[in-house]
Amino acid sequence: MFDWITSFIEGGGALAIAALMLLENVFPPIPSELIMPLAGFNAARGGTPLLLVILAGAAGSLAGAWLWYLVGRAYGMDRLRHMIVRHGRWLTMTPSELERAQQWFDRHGRSAVFFGRLFPTVRTLISVPAGLARMFMPRFILFSALGSILWCSMLALAGYWLESRYEQVSAWLNPVSTVIVIALIACYIWRVIRWRPNS
Repeated sequence: MFDWITSFIEGGGALAIAALMLLENVFPPIPSELIMPLAGFNAARGGTPLLLVILAGAAGSLAGAWLWYLVGRAYGMDRLRHMIVRHGRWLTMTPSELERAQQWFDRHGRSAVFFGRLFPTVRTLISVPAGLARMFMPRFILFSALGSILWCSMLALAGYWLESRYEQVSAWLNPVSTVIVIALIACYIWRVIRWRPNS
């Protein structure tokens, strides 16, 4: 997995980084915790410049967040709840989880959008309550962009600074990255199997 992501980033540059981060936000096949450090590695080795890496990652992340915001805004709470009742097993979400997410957003508002971009899983889900609440779109984009830039910067800089230890890191990061992706898939399958409509 490490080698595949690295080759994809090297071949596609900023567009590849943005595409991976967009996919990570829509349906996370590969977590940003792998994408952005590897993009930082690539930058340190003379690939896509670090600033462009960060901006591309943030742009892809923001595009994914905006997509989920539009889903929440277009559907509304009633229609989204109905969809979760019908397809919740495949979305691995229950109506009660949707309610809890909305209540949490109502309490924390703008800070939820900003800080939510810094936590795995929450990064994607926080956009839906924002859309459901019809948060002022420019405000949503601003706070999402700031949070995404901070998140992408931290991860890309970590990869950039570790470049001098690239050989040692790559030796164990390749199997670790593969295990992480397999674990994510296994977790999704487990949630599908264990899903209960009233849990």
